[in-house]
Amino acid sequence: MAAQFGRRLRKGAATTALAAAAVAALSASQAPDVTADSHGRQTASDATPSPEADADGSATGNSPYYTDLPPLNSPNPSPTTGTTPAAPGTTEAGIPATVLDAYKKAADSLGESKPGCNLPWQLLAAIGKVESGQARGGRVSADGTTLSPILGPQLNGNGFANIRDTDGGAYDGDSSYDRAVGPMQFIPSTWEWAGRDGNGDGKEDPNNIYDAALAAGHYLCRFGWDLSVQADLNRAILSYNNSQDYLHRVLSWLEYYRKGTHEIPDGTGTLPVGRSDDKDAAGPKPSPQEPRTPGTTPPSGDRPDNPGDTPTNPKPPTTPAPGSPSPTPPPPTPPAPPSTPTDTVHHLEDAGTAKLTAMAGDAFSAKISTRAETEAGKAVGKVRIRFTVVGDTDATFTGGESVATVVTNSSGVAVAPALRAGEKTGEFVVRATVVGRAVRGLDYAATVTERAADTLVRTSDAPLTCTPGGEFANPVEVKATYKGAVADKVAATATLIKSADDPAVNDKGPYFKDADGKAVRTLTDLRTDGNGLLKLPQLYADDTTGTFLLRVTTEGGALLTVELTVAAAETSSPSPSPSPSTSPSDGSGG
Repeated sequence: MAAQFGRRLRKGAATTALAAAAVAALSASQAPDVTADSHGRQTASDATPSPEADADGSATGNSPYYTDLPPLNSPNPSPTTGTTPAAPGTTEAGIPATVLDAYKKAADSLGESKPGCNLPWQLLAAIGKVESGQARGGRVSADGTTLSPILGPQLNGNGFANIRDTDGGAYDGDSSYDRAVGPMQFIPSTWEWAGRDGNGDGKEDPNNIYDAALAAGHYLCRFGWDLSVQADLNRAILSYNNSQDYLHRVLSWLEYYRKGTHEIPDGTGTLPVGRSDDKDAAGPKPSPQEPRTPGTTPPSGDRPDNPGDTPTNPKPPTTPAPGSPSPTPPPPTPPAPPSTPTDTVHHLEDAGTAKLTAMAGDAFSAKISTRAETEAGKAVGKVRIRFTVVGDTDATFTGGESVATVVTNSSGVAVAPALRAGEKTGEFVVRATVVGRAVRGLDYAATVTERAADTLVRTSDAPLTCTPGGEFANPVEVKATYKGAVADKVAATATLIKSADDPAVNDKGPYFKDADGKAVRTLTDLRTDGNGLLKLPQLYADDTTGTFLLRVTTEGGALLTVELTVAAAETSSPSPSPSPSTSPSDGSGG
């Protein structure tokens, strides 16, 4: 969740009923699928987490979050200036300058790389508000790094998820259990693959709002969801933190920020009050209405003494009278959390994965299946298995990511998302590991082969003829297919050969020209276009007449031989002169 979890901030005096009314007012302009329930909380149809969301285990490890709801009134698009008091809601609508810039730049980047996702920057702002109160009111440096770490509680199973350390404390400083880290509250195992460099400094730092906002955007867009569609928006939010209440909070702030917001100085943002793990919370808590200015009391957890946490009229401690019973001793330390299924995993086994081979650009037909087992070979369910693409390859899982986390089913089996080959050919490895336990990984070899064609045909039946020393009028164009489908981007070679039985290069007859205008009779590095078409360069003829052969071959074994004819132009001969008529002989035979 958001801030370091020490003492609580003093809670506002507004009632739950007021907060409920706020959401009810917001819901009137919300998307068609969103309404307000009898408690004033937003609800959304089709809001159940998708299988993908469950599989990824959430970005935050389902850590606690702030539960404050937006103010009742709509925000103003710009802050009130002068001596007039700020209008209600203005302070809440303000977002610290650096934090706001990070959200907008992340959304712009996703607009270019994944335009179909339709990620609004206001969604990042809504999540940032619920997760960390906009990086604790914008307490960040000029480059966007938080001035002090923002850490969630230990995910040790004691009221939270049980996620044992996965990063050796590198991100969260805890080598026993994982904690959510930074303004967008990523757990280390998720940051390992979702982390991005948003400020161009060459590092991927979860404590930097530019890096964290860009990572959050990619995380929300990773399954090809269209966030302009309410059902997809709900799924994406639930994949971030798998809680219906969390969904309601984020949707409320999203709608609030969409109505208007403005930039405020870093460090002056308001801080949330209610937390989802606050057992004393009776319902939604309103946000405080006064911004915190630099130099004032920092948020809870920043220093050991928090006067802001002290009640307005604290009761003085009482001293027991002489002879009275001793004070009740503190309750015993709770026992360590029970072992989890992850603790029982001894090894991983292949669960019948077929051979992993795919042509460049295609999806692998087989999926990787891994089984988690105890030392005795018994299946272990509800264990998170991380699949990581390793090696010099651009192959990815569905959604464009190189890492996917899947929870084992009751049979102990986790099936990785479909793999899709990139353009790089060769071998690589997909490694399966157990999240939160030091168990030897299981490697699956995969191979990407060149794009191929099995058939080549000419696209025209026009004869290919030329006179000696001239050029062919019609180009040679062929179409490649593979198993009946268009074979695009397939490598091809064109060679003028001596004969059907002798594929050696012919040194006479038709030829192509290189960049210097010299004759060449073999062309390599050709490739079909997106429609499987290949149009060869202009062909020329020398002075040799006859019939010649052009052979086109492709990766995958497709072959086509084309006849070329070089013949002298026909010339029309003059009509023969009529023979002179012969006169019959006058002499008679005598």
